[in-house]
Amino acid sequence: MAFILVQHLDPTHESMMVDLLTGHTSMQVRQATDGMPLEHDHLYVIPPGTYLSVVNGSLHLSQPQARHGARLPFDFLLHSVAEECGARAICVILSGTGSDGSLGLKAVKDKGGLVIAQDPDEASYDGMPRSAMLTGLVDFVLPVAGIPEALVKYNRRTNSARARNALLPPDAEHVWLPKVIDLLRTKTAHDFTLYKPGTLQPRIERRAAMAAIATDDMHRYLGLLRSDTNELNLLAKDLLINVTSFFRDPKVFDFLAVKIIPELVRSQPQDQPIRVWIAGCSTGEETYSLAMVFREQIAAAQRNIKLQVFASDVDPDAVASAREGRYPATIEADVSAARLARFFIKEGHSYLVSPELRATVVFTVQDVLADPPFSRLDLVSCRNLLIYLRPEAQARIVSLFHFALREGGILLLGSSETAGNVEGRFALISKSERLYRHIGRSRPGDLGFSKSVGDIARIRVRPGQSEIPSRQAALADLCRRLVMETYAPAAVLIDRQHQCLFSLGPTDRYLRVAQGQPTHDLLAMVRPDMRNKISARNQLKGTIVDVVKGATTSHIRIDIGGGVVVTASITNEAVDELKLTKGKPAVAVIKASDVIVGVD
Repeated sequence: MAFILVQHLDPTHESMMVDLLTGHTSMQVRQATDGMPLEHDHLYVIPPGTYLSVVNGSLHLSQPQARHGARLPFDFLLHSVAEECGARAICVILSGTGSDGSLGLKAVKDKGGLVIAQDPDEASYDGMPRSAMLTGLVDFVLPVAGIPEALVKYNRRTNSARARNALLPPDAEHVWLPKVIDLLRTKTAHDFTLYKPGTLQPRIERRAAMAAIATDDMHRYLGLLRSDTNELNLLAKDLLINVTSFFRDPKVFDFLAVKIIPELVRSQPQDQPIRVWIAGCSTGEETYSLAMVFREQIAAAQRNIKLQVFASDVDPDAVASAREGRYPATIEADVSAARLARFFIKEGHSYLVSPELRATVVFTVQDVLADPPFSRLDLVSCRNLLIYLRPEAQARIVSLFHFALREGGILLLGSSETAGNVEGRFALISKSERLYRHIGRSRPGDLGFSKSVGDIARIRVRPGQSEIPSRQAALADLCRRLVMETYAPAAVLIDRQHQCLFSLGPTDRYLRVAQGQPTHDLLAMVRPDMRNKISARNQLKGTIVDVVKGATTSHIRIDIGGGVVVTASITNEAVDELKLTKGKPAVAVIKASDVIVGVD
């Protein structure tokens, strides 16, 4: 192994670190110079006032572009090491103030490398280790004395795996891999059947090495997975690649802000919201980046258009993190000061997404390979997901996006991805930015569901389910969803305290985000001219006097006293769930000619 030491040094003073370390190691200790080749058993120290990177096996020095207080030399190095070394990269975060390294370690994890943090309880300055741990991507938290042994053991086991894999064809699949995939499919909520073997194998071998199991003894690791639910879940989490950042690939966002989004805003009918879907949203950075650009362009065009952003990911933990919208101070490197001031709230050493921006986004757990898609979309972004999937899965997802987009809608893919055979479905807008425009109609068979695990559009089996949902059930769910999105009236489900629990239809015509602290109170969110119409005085208590069930809908008659009886229609499912029967107390909420029934 070769080691590179990065310190936060005063750029005006010479470093004595080389002299100090030389007497404590048998390795060669050298201060890095531009063009110096990396060699085994050498320790390289960053010079004061510089950034250090690794390119083509050599060290390269550059001058920091950021002001002194915002410099992140460790992040800068880690990004280059991840690109250069891939799965061989190892990141160790030691004592230090701030959060340098928290962004770069994500790049290391993205390439399948190892991340270790010093135990913050023993660190003189715990800022950097704790910030790293908050990312959820640290593999080991160890005292300094335990880190060398962990490095040696991990390096020994992964080296043997790499040597063995080098003798195999590029697309070869180990005999143990299908068994691991099947175990994950049946015992967790995740199915990796359609992922490329080259994506899965190194990460599984890496988990085995972390469990002190040699990678040429994978039957032992299979035994561990069968007996240890925690390790199985950790493996599944490792295989879900949740690496992203704000405004990743800045040129792509510049192109969107200048060429694409202004056109979408200008051409959007006033009474229709702009609908955006980020598939594979991870922890939300890409989602909020796109939402910021859209909000800026809507404001610049001075148009009062509603923005609806849907963001989905298969990883519940990542979605929970995205919903919270809290990010480390290191996002200052990717988000401009103006955007930080407008769209974020500074809280200690972190930034919280503002209520205004957060209100535009709906996050949901969804498997793009199994669950019904969103529809009538103006833009779909799915970056750096397709590259991990087999070709048949890639083609399936592209067809799904074509179905989800409206005529003229925009598809954005990752820098290493393409839409495949786009003839008759997509027109290329920009090859370098991987942008496509929807053309033509969806073809028969483009969107379908199958109950076969081997089929492309498999239905996910969750733990505890005895059988896989039928193709008819999946199609019925899709049909209901599309009909409700297109034709359902505005409806809000509330509790007795007027807290909104669920909404359906064009509620943006009646509700708005209230000023001040975020709230789900219906009376605070409703338009002022409608507030009195749905206030408490319109909630009339009474008793159910009759329930007449039809094929799908029931008619409820409620005696509210004074000889007045109101009638409401409600689905049979709701009648059964709420146990609405004759003689039961109920509340009738009256609005215009509609009556909404609730249980008292």
